[in-house]
Amino acid sequence: MIRVTQALRTAQLQYPDRLASIYGDRRHSWAEFSDRVARIAGAFAGLGIEPGDRIAILAENSDSYLECFFAAPWCGAILVPVNTRLSPPEVSYVMNHSGAKLLVVDEAMASLWERTRPLVAKVPDEVRIEPGSGLDSLVGTSGPIADRSEGGVETASIFYTGGTTGRSKGVMLSHAAHILNSMAMWATLGLSGERLRYLHAAPMFHVADAEFVHAITLVGGTHVIIPRFEPAAALSAIEQHRITDCILVPTMVQKIVDAPERAQTDLSSLQRLYYGGAPMPEAVATRALAALPDLGLVQLYGQTESGPVLTLLTPDGHRSSQEQAVRKRSAGKPLLGTDIAIMDSDGNLLPVGEVGEIVARSGNLMSGYWDDPEETAKAFRGGWLHTGDGGYMDADGYLYVTDRLKDMIISGGENIYSIEVERAISLYPGVAQCAVIGIPHEQWGESVHAIIFPLDGAVIDTSALLDHCRGLIAGYKCPRSFEIRSEQLPLSGAGKILKRELRDEWMKRTQAAYRAGTGTA
Repeated sequence: MIRVTQALRTAQLQYPDRLASIYGDRRHSWAEFSDRVARIAGAFAGLGIEPGDRIAILAENSDSYLECFFAAPWCGAILVPVNTRLSPPEVSYVMNHSGAKLLVVDEAMASLWERTRPLVAKVPDEVRIEPGSGLDSLVGTSGPIADRSEGGVETASIFYTGGTTGRSKGVMLSHAAHILNSMAMWATLGLSGERLRYLHAAPMFHVADAEFVHAITLVGGTHVIIPRFEPAAALSAIEQHRITDCILVPTMVQKIVDAPERAQTDLSSLQRLYYGGAPMPEAVATRALAALPDLGLVQLYGQTESGPVLTLLTPDGHRSSQEQAVRKRSAGKPLLGTDIAIMDSDGNLLPVGEVGEIVARSGNLMSGYWDDPEETAKAFRGGWLHTGDGGYMDADGYLYVTDRLKDMIISGGENIYSIEVERAISLYPGVAQCAVIGIPHEQWGESVHAIIFPLDGAVIDTSALLDHCRGLIAGYKCPRSFEIRSEQLPLSGAGKILKRELRDEWMKRTQAAYRAGTGTA
């Protein structure tokens, strides 16, 4: 049976002296790292953890977080990474719903946990990640145990979705899903781990970065970890540790490109910058490649439920010829072993070029939602994973994501994809962030509303911006109203713009203005 711990044991046997992890002043070889994992797993077992139990972790990035990704399945348990940006009620929901028996928490999250604990129905045992020493107290007091994981379809981890569209769901990913996803990605890119140094700058609680925990270990690369994403810290780590690979969401890429420290930082080691979680604004991609002409941009499209990668756009795809420039806007082609199709609302497969819902079949998909058979059946209706994303495929097998279905705007009977409008806006000088939402309109049903956060010092002329958009997209797709913000747009813990929050804010302002003008509650 495929086990996530097999990758660790292979790295230990083949590359025992190669660096496994770098975190601050701490460094561990693969031989040392594997021994620590077996001892931490032994300590978990000594605390009463049995196969199938859930171990939650609420912490910033660290080498201890990395160790827990393997120590939990090593003792047969299931790891539950918790979003550090959640509120106490949201954290308590994850703890209660998952039934976590043990919580690993660090100093940075201790206050959040103290505020959460009274809301948890059954308070779990706690293990503290100590500042400066990590999980050394467990390593030093416990002997190593044999690997207890069964592997295969056994659940290795549960990642809770962001809950931006409703109640958060626990996505179960198996040992096989993690490893198959990693193998397919490396096979597509043709990489080895000999000189591979990966920077964990994005949050390790998110499945996008967490997937690289398994992918980098699978090829015996080196994990370099910083506690959290900060542009200056990420740039410094890339230079200091000669980072070759890193994944960031587009908002993070933009901050890296625009950081004042970038021009003075040696980034020549960086070979591949992966991005996912949201579409990359074309202007940001252009600026990134202009600043780093030898950089290979790699788009990874997918979602938590897909384990997470479904399609991949290679560096060559980002540098397509002028005749094939449209492919830069695609999400690439399906990973090896993954079937992608487009369906209409009745479950019928659609031909090339027609827009519908993106659906997938693959061995790296989730097993289902934890303790939620109804939502699981809904997600897998007809034998396909329904992503909730709209898109189409071209004749060469490239996938184009048009929008989240819930974010599509219907105005005057016309379907308007917010991603397309955002792409046009992002190409206007001075735009740092933008989001497009549909707002109610008496005549057209909905109208296009654009929310923009400018670059520092930039002034956005909305009339000129509207003319700019008309030169790129059809008139009916152009924004009918603009909102220029002095603060950054709200982001999820994974760095995605929270459109539901923007819609709620607009509605509250509108209702407040109505009440103030009419006196009606």
